[in-house]
Amino acid sequence: MATGADRTRDGVAVEGFALYVAALGAVAVLAVLSNRLADRLRLPAPALFLFAAAIVSDLFPKLNELSLYAVRHLVEIALVLVLFSGGMSMGWRRLRPSLGPVALVGVLGTLLTAGALALVLRWVFGFDWLAALLVGTALSPTDPAAVFSVLGRRTVVGRSGTILGGESGANDPVGIALMASLLAAGTAGGWSAVASGVGEFALQLVVGSVVGLAGGWLILQLMRRVSLPDESLYPLQVLFAAASIYGVATLARGSGFLAVFLAGIVVGDARAPFKREIQRFHGALASLGEILAFGLLGLIVSLRSMVTERAWLTGLVLAVLLTFVIRPIVVGGLLSTIRLRWGERIFVVWSGLKGAVPILLGTFILTADLDQDLRLFDIVFAVVAFSIVVQGGLVPLVARWCRVPMRTTPLQPWAVGIRVQGEPVGLRHYTVASGAPADGRPLFELSRDEGVWVSLVSRDGEQVQLGRSTVLRAGDEVLVAGGEQPAAERVFTGRDA
Repeated sequence: MATGADRTRDGVAVEGFALYVAALGAVAVLAVLSNRLADRLRLPAPALFLFAAAIVSDLFPKLNELSLYAVRHLVEIALVLVLFSGGMSMGWRRLRPSLGPVALVGVLGTLLTAGALALVLRWVFGFDWLAALLVGTALSPTDPAAVFSVLGRRTVVGRSGTILGGESGANDPVGIALMASLLAAGTAGGWSAVASGVGEFALQLVVGSVVGLAGGWLILQLMRRVSLPDESLYPLQVLFAAASIYGVATLARGSGFLAVFLAGIVVGDARAPFKREIQRFHGALASLGEILAFGLLGLIVSLRSMVTERAWLTGLVLAVLLTFVIRPIVVGGLLSTIRLRWGERIFVVWSGLKGAVPILLGTFILTADLDQDLRLFDIVFAVVAFSIVVQGGLVPLVARWCRVPMRTTPLQPWAVGIRVQGEPVGLRHYTVASGAPADGRPLFELSRDEGVWVSLVSRDGEQVQLGRSTVLRAGDEVLVAGGEQPAAERVFTGRDA
């Protein structure tokens, strides 16, 4: 039988737990609402998460005592959510025409950027080679959470948007694999260090690619062939499968981040039961992952040490060199071999934002037992802060200057449709692409010449009243009945199925 003291202790424990849950929920609600504030201030939402958490950790030093390894693991989980959702949003059909530029910028561009940054840190700031290479590697990848958040509901029309999104997804695994290779090579010496680093890097990319492609195929089989008793279980099934892919790839010494990104791309274009519900669920999880990643990483930053160690000044100079010299030379040079307008090249060069992944890689520096490791981490944070605020804040303006069309997708809170048990045959959904055969053509021509019948058209979130002379425009969402899929794919998207 419980005594009064026991009940008091239990009551105190229950009250303490309830207070903790209430505070955590309130903070999470404020984090979600901050997206609206960021939109009004024309600032990227990650900037608010990052700086708010950094300020709070300085005001309440106990928050700064979080386990570095716990923060790293939680951020890695958040990035898995962001990368898998980003891969699903892109899909193979959209990526395929830009696969060459994405691989060129995402892999070779990341390596060259890391090398260029290391040279600047060594020759201009006087760091030793290992510290210079580690900081250069931490700052070499762009960040999918930052890029996707800055773009938000804006869709970049044309190849530049695909290249930008593909680069941010592809170069994170490259940067993380390169950091792991450098740390592994740091225990060796001479040529053995070089051989160890190159071998580890190649192993991470190869194993991650194989596991990701195979895992994506397995997820498709689960989605298509395994019947579950409740529709709410389908998104969970895909979530846990994606987590397993990350774990298997990592255990096999591959890049788990590359694996989940590729798995998401494989799943992205597939027709499967409850596909839209699965995408919405993972989109919400990616938003949660973005808040979690930037919030936790902000808590381990000390703004006070940045000022006392003058790391902010070094970081500011390095950020300016990276933004206006290094990335334009490296990425701009690589893109010069690709068929893009000059405006599109400039937009891609400018919009390569740093974010959670560089800070995550900076935590590896804190555990590498280097001299001035805290100052090195603070430099990484300063560069990321400049990138998110300055670069991210100016992305829409740069898009206008470069004449890169950015279409804002309005929220559509109402849906119209029916649910059927079998896969709908001959009924497909498309978004009319600019310059596609359907762009600017009336409906009667499409039915007469192409053999496709448009059943529903949504334009700027509003339903269009249909008639024989209704003319389709780029950006229209259409529901199509009839016609062979390859023909319909070409008519509405301008590319072969």
